[in-house]
This record gives sequence, structure tokens and C-alpha cells, in this order.
Amino acid sequence: MRPPLAALPVLLALVAGLTVFAVGSDAERGVPEAVLSSQQHIAEDGAVALQGAVDQSVTDLRTAAADFAGAKSVPADGMLTRLNRTYPKWRGTAVVDQSTGRLLAAQGEALPLGKVNLRGLPANPPPRLVRDDSGVTRLLAFATLSQGGRQELLVASQSVKLPGISVGRKHTLNVVDRDGATLTSTGPGAGTDQAKALAGTAAREAQTKGPSDTADAGGFDGPSGSLVPAADGNTRTAVGYAAVARGLASKESPSSALGLTVVTTVPTERHEAGTGDLRLALLAAAVLLALAAGVTAALHLLVQRPLLRLRREAQRLGSGDLTAPVHVSRFGEPARVGAALEALRRQLRGRGGGEPSQETVAQPPAKGRVPLGTGKSRRRLGLRTVLAVCAFALLAWPASMLLTLGSTWPRAAAVVPRLISDDQRQRTETTADRVRRGINDGYADLTHLATVIDASRSEEAREVLDRSLEQHGRYRSLYVVDGTGKILARAGDEPRTATKARISPGVRQTNTSGTEPVLAAVAAQPVKGAPARSGRHYVVGEFKVQYLTGILNRPGLGSVWLVDSAHRVIASNKGFVAFGQVSDSRLRARMKADRTTKGSAELLLGRRDPAVAAVAPFQNKLGVAGALGWKVASIRPVFWIGLPEYEAQRRIMLVGLLGVTAGALCISWLYLVVVRPLREVARGAEALAAGDRRTVLYPRYHDEVGSVARSLELIRQRLPRTDAPPAPGSPDGAPTSSISPSGPGPRS
Repeated sequence: MRPPLAALPVLLALVAGLTVFAVGSDAERGVPEAVLSSQQHIAEDGAVALQGAVDQSVTDLRTAAADFAGAKSVPADGMLTRLNRTYPKWRGTAVVDQSTGRLLAAQGEALPLGKVNLRGLPANPPPRLVRDDSGVTRLLAFATLSQGGRQELLVASQSVKLPGISVGRKHTLNVVDRDGATLTSTGPGAGTDQAKALAGTAAREAQTKGPSDTADAGGFDGPSGSLVPAADGNTRTAVGYAAVARGLASKESPSSALGLTVVTTVPTERHEAGTGDLRLALLAAAVLLALAAGVTAALHLLVQRPLLRLRREAQRLGSGDLTAPVHVSRFGEPARVGAALEALRRQLRGRGGGEPSQETVAQPPAKGRVPLGTGKSRRRLGLRTVLAVCAFALLAWPASMLLTLGSTWPRAAAVVPRLISDDQRQRTETTADRVRRGINDGYADLTHLATVIDASRSEEAREVLDRSLEQHGRYRSLYVVDGTGKILARAGDEPRTATKARISPGVRQTNTSGTEPVLAAVAAQPVKGAPARSGRHYVVGEFKVQYLTGILNRPGLGSVWLVDSAHRVIASNKGFVAFGQVSDSRLRARMKADRTTKGSAELLLGRRDPAVAAVAPFQNKLGVAGALGWKVASIRPVFWIGLPEYEAQRRIMLVGLLGVTAGALCISWLYLVVVRPLREVARGAEALAAGDRRTVLYPRYHDEVGSVARSLELIRQRLPRTDAPPAPGSPDGAPTSSISPSGPGPRS
């Protein structure tokens, strides 16, 4: 029983010391952690969007090259015309004979092909950053194809820019290469020397850093972080950066070798207010130490010392020393066991040899009274009551800490900076734009497939669909239908789009109920020499809900929902019921009240759970996905954002929970190891004193209580069996054997 009693004051003293350190010190000074983490997440969103745009461009170019190579020989000019009609996102395209390096055809702006050794490139080379003669950097994507017995290279040129990244009024976004040179920038500080210097510093920091801390949890898997440069007066600049790269455990992408880094900067006010309360911390620590001392002393006086005395008395009787009476405690189970031991001692003295003294003769009980030690007397309060009182005393300390937490809870409207709400809105708008771009890119893929698939050759069409389904992870099924909606070729899962919807070009939500939302994109291509409707075939692609959910899953954004025009849930990063309602009632009211076409953010106040919420609708004029009328809504509790005031509250909660844990651990330990086994021993001792000679008393543990149980078993073996038959020659039926007080007698 000594370990739990020794551990209790030690653990509580450690909690008291942690209270002084955690509650008494300032949680933060300077730039709040919430602002730094927000800038890091914005940079990560930009890196993800840039990486997705580059990878999508390379994939589209290689897919087009594979389709051109699989068909009949197509002239170079015809290839570029069809390519630019399907994917009007490249600034310039060209076809080059790779064996000779001769330019076969070109459209759009002039490509800096002289900066690249085209004859030494491998098949499907990775994209490159090339600076032309005017100093402008272009991204060149390459794809190889074989036509007419010659090896050709398809080249496309793009600007290096961040697609669909929403920027606040104070934010500056930069894209830099591995040398720290700025390729593109946007925001109020774009192009300034300070912004370029900070971007270069962040890029060098990203080159020497490993994957981010959220990579294992499904977050950003490239190097990312934040930093704070030297203060400029009362204003400080928060910098976030994220490199376009893949972690070691992830699959390499075409953009991973470019060495691009996205850097965001924003000026912020210096946070000077301290959040610690040293006087509260010292008072709480002193009270906890006083409680620890009082509880430990009470347990020592009422539990440990009586039990140790009881063990000595039981060992004395078990060894045969029956001369002195047993010292009986005044309280609880030790008193019950002590009374039983005294009754057993008198029984042993009454059956021993020689004439017992007047003090040891067992007297018959008076009328109306029961013998002591038999368990028939009135039960008094036990050690469980002592433990309950001690637990209540220890519980009062964390309860007072939590009451202090409630009385000092900060007002969210006063401590949440406007910058946090703006960042939530920007990130929600960026997420909505990524969903919209993903749907538009899927429709562009289907439009390209409609130009190359020959519906009359079902086997070849199925091969093209299988290849496209493997290259793009956004579809659950791809299939080709005729003018009546009949399926001619299919790849993937079973189609779920109605027949009439299969022949209506565009993107639409085909159901409003069921277990899974269905989003279908339909692209049409007329067959030459046939009427418009009956001669057309259509390529239909049904999107995966998991693809939409993956876009919504961004670290630090909170709970995110994709809802349709009637605010029914289509996808969510926190699990959802299809076509259900958003779980937060305040956010539902915010979506209904939002009538603007741009994103908005608001601090939603509540009694105990204030949160930052944002709503971002699809832009109607940007692609076919804008006609869906969908929105992206997000909400994030401010308690977990990382503001200094809430950090102090979390520290108070932490020390309160540690106090509860330490007290509960030691009290439960003492109950399980000492009190509960001692109650069983008390029942056995009382039954033995009342005449039960059959029940064997087994010691469960090798400790103080087990020692008492072993001594009681030795005493039981010395007592005669009350239910044994009379011995031969004994007139009164009493056993003829005697028990020596100094040694064990024969077993009954």
C-alpha cells in the first residue's frame, strides 16, 4: 500500500509546478501562432493548386499525344488545331521532329525552343522552366508520339501563375524558383524589394526542410512552414511558404522537379498583451499542495497505520502468541478485522492447555447483545468513505480551476483578429475554385475524348475509356452512348445517370436523393454526314464523390461542406449524409442569408463555441461548373485556432485535467489494491470468528492485506471443526486434542 500513498503527493506536486509554469507564464508574445499557421496553410493551398494545374497540363498534353498516335496519321497543323480547340489554356503549341529538331508546325506565341536541346530529351520528358530572350519565364510541357514512322515531340507553353488563389487586401503571394528568383507575384506588395527578399529567404528555407508536420495525417506532403522577420516598428510581417514537391512516400508528379515555392506575406500588428496570471498560478499551486499534504496525512492516519498495526497483530496470533489482547482500531475494516482477531484469540485461549486467566475466559454475551468480531454487530463507516472524502477534496481543486476558466473566458469578438476571418474566406474561396476547376477539367477531358473515340469500333473505344479512367482519378465510370442514350462502350462502375440526361451536353447534378450524389458530365460530338441528333454519340463521365471530398480536405480549414443550390450536402471532409443538412445551424442560416456571388466570412458567436465561418459560391461565368449553383461552406471553432487568449485557457484546462487524473489514479489504485481486498478479508475474518471453519482464506497479493489473510488461515487451521463428529471416548463430544499456544496444532 506504500506506492500509491507515495505517488499521490509526488504527482500532485508535479501538477502544482506545472500550474505555475503553464498558467503563470505568457502564452504568446509577438505574432500569434494562429496568424503564422494561417499563412502557412494559405501557401500550402497555393502550392497544391499550382501543382495540380501543372500536372493537369502535362497529363492533358500526354493524353492528347497518345490519342493522336493511336489514330491515323494526322498533319501537324491539324493536331495543333484540335488540341487548342479542346484545351484553350496554352499560350503557344508546337510540333517538332525529335530526330532532327525541325519545327513542323506552331500556333500561338513563339516558344523558346532554342533554350532546350530537343534532340537529347527522353520519351515524355518532365516539364521545364525556360526564360526567353525578353526575360519572361515560361513553363514548357512535352509529350512524345509516333506517327508515320517518325518520332515527334508535342510542346506547349504556359505562364507560371497561381490558378484560382484568392488574395486578401493585405496579402502578397509570390512564386519563386529554387534559386529564389520571383517568377510571378500578386498583391499590394508585389514587385517590391522587400517582398522579393522575403520570398527568396522562404524559398531557401523550404529547400532545406523536410515534409510538413501534417503530411502523415493526410495534409500537405511537401516542405512548408512559417517565419517572422525582424520587426519594423510596431508592425511585423508574417511569412508562410510551401514548396511544390512530393514527400518520400508519395508518388512523384511532373511538377515535383521544377523547384517551385509559393510564399505568402502579410503585415500584422505586434501582440503585446500578456496572457499569463502569476498570482492565480501561485494561489492554485499552494492550494493543491495543501490538499496533497492533507489527503496524504489522512490516508496515512486512517488507512496505512491501522493496516500495518493489524498486520503485526495478525502475524503475532498466527505464530501462536496469545498472551496479549489484540489492539482493535476504532474505524472501518481494520476495526472489524481487529475485533475478529480478538474473538479468535479468546477462542484459542479457551481451548488451550492450562487454566486460563480471568482476563482471557470467554464470557457469554449479555442478553440482547451479539459477540464482537462475528459481523453481526452494527456496521460503521468504512475505508470507502475515507477514499470518497479524499477524492471529493481532490476533485474540488480542478473544479475550481474550471470555474476560473469559465469566469475568465475571453470574448471572441475582442480577441479574434479580422485577419483570421479574411484568411478563412480566402481559403474557402480557393477550395471552391479548385472544385470548380476540377469539374471543368473533367468536362474538357470528355470533350477531347469525344473527338477521338470512334463509337462504331466498340473494342477500340473501350480501350480509350479504360486508359482515360486509369489516368484520371476523378471518374467512377466512363461510357459512350448513342443518340437514344444506349450504352455502346463502358469502363468503370455501373452507370447511374438517367437515359435522358446522357444526351444533354454539359455538367449537371442528376439526383437530389439517395445514398450517393451523382454528378455527370456529358460531351457530344457529331458524326460526319449524319443528322445532328440521331448521328451523334456522347461521352459521359460520372465523378467520384471521393474526388470532391479529397479537394475539401485541407488542414486548418475546419469542417467543410460542398452543397448544391438548395443547400443539400454533396460532399464533406468530416463525413456526411448525402443530401442532408449542414450540421451547424448558424452556418445554415448564414448560407440562406448569403445572396452575393462572392465569398463572405463572419465570426459566429455562441455561448461557448464561437467559430469563424465562410461561404464561397461557384462563379457563374467561369466554365460549365458555374451553372451548378454550388457553394463551399466552412466553419472553424476559434478555441482551437491558436490565439494567445485561448492558449491560456487550454493551459488552465490541461492542469485541471492532470489534477483529476493524478488524484483518480492514486485513489483508484489504493481502492483496488488495499480497500477492496481488505473488505473481503474482513468478511472472512468475521465468518471465521462466527464459526465457519470450512472456508479457506486465500491471500491474493503478497502485501499487507495478503499477510493478514495468511495469518487468518493459520489461525483457522488451529481451530477445531465445530461440525466434526464427537471423538471416541469423549462424553461431551468435544475433541480430545489440545492446542499449544506456541505452535500449530493438528489440522481438523
